[in-house]
Amino acid sequence: MNEINTLQLKHTAIKRRASGHLWVFSNELEKVDTTIPPGTICSLLFPSGQPAGVGFFNPKSLIALRLLAQNTLKPPEHFIKDRLAAALEYRKLLGVEKFCRLCFGESDGLPGLVVDRYGDSLVIEILSAGMELLKDDVTQALKDLLKPRGILYRNTHHFRELEGLTSYEEVAFGTMPEKAEIIENGLKYRIPMTGAQKTGWYFDQRENRAALKPFFKGRRVLDVHTYLGAFALTAAAAGAESVWAVDSSEKAVEAAEENAAINGLAEKIIFKKEKAERLLEALEEGQLPEKPDFILLDPPNIVRSKKHLPQALKMLTRMAGAAIKALPRNGYLAVSTCSHHISRGMFVESLSVAAARAGRKAVLVELRGQAKDHPILISMPETEYLHFALLRIV
Repeated sequence: MNEINTLQLKHTAIKRRASGHLWVFSNELEKVDTTIPPGTICSLLFPSGQPAGVGFFNPKSLIALRLLAQNTLKPPEHFIKDRLAAALEYRKLLGVEKFCRLCFGESDGLPGLVVDRYGDSLVIEILSAGMELLKDDVTQALKDLLKPRGILYRNTHHFRELEGLTSYEEVAFGTMPEKAEIIENGLKYRIPMTGAQKTGWYFDQRENRAALKPFFKGRRVLDVHTYLGAFALTAAAAGAESVWAVDSSEKAVEAAEENAAINGLAEKIIFKKEKAERLLEALEEGQLPEKPDFILLDPPNIVRSKKHLPQALKMLTRMAGAAIKALPRNGYLAVSTCSHHISRGMFVESLSVAAARAGRKAVLVELRGQAKDHPILISMPETEYLHFALLRIV
């Protein structure tokens, strides 16, 4: 095995490294060697000279080292295939291995690798320079493990810019269908494989959608960010009296209508192209033809970086406040946010402020998070990103 470069940890970073966090930032290293190519596997030493770990090094990124193994200087062998196999076994235990997030980056021991499985089609995001160098190994491992029909790399996430990586989309193996069909909570969905948001589907909300079923019966539901219609279809199938669903994308609305049709729910849901802000304003002013008593707010991630956090929290508070103000007594609000920059405490505080500004009392019925195929490392808060609350307005 070729000799690998060694990095040195600063004294001030010992406590954080010892806590088990898998990222080492550039200001935690004694020296950032810019001659080492991004993505190179390097070892890390504690100031004492003891092994601290080994991982992907990127001198161009604030996250300078993404650890593959801790307290060793030896790179793990065959880790791509072995860790993907372990990730698949975990999803089998959950009973979701056919339609799921098969790999969730650091949480599955593969820093910067996201794999979503749509039956025999796989959509992959690579978010680290180290994993980009091992792309062929990832493709081969997935071919060996799953024998897929097609593998698509949708490497268009803005996080790639932080790693010095370019944006592109390509089919690396086989052929990809125009749409893939999945089953979630007993409903069928057709997911576009090109031109979709993120990897195409939000598997992270699967368990939250299921949890809302008992609360939908007999309700007048407004789904403000419907995307492909998942919450709206769940509500209609669970016995909602009426369902209105809106999205700012015409393509998303058309796809949502198709999903409603294939489930025999087209007559139960009204879909409309509309901006969330405009809809909430009309809701506050009582201009909608029907007053909902259950509102769903699942906005896209608007926190591109930590500097955008204050603005994002203000937006979340404003949106939740408008919904709370418009709901009748004993109405429900289901609201979520999907950025690791927003902590659970910040999320709950924003909802508390929203209720206070609306002059209403709100009971926290449930506080939930991402589905279990998006595992959270207890030593790495960044792996917890989805916060979901169900409020009853009293």
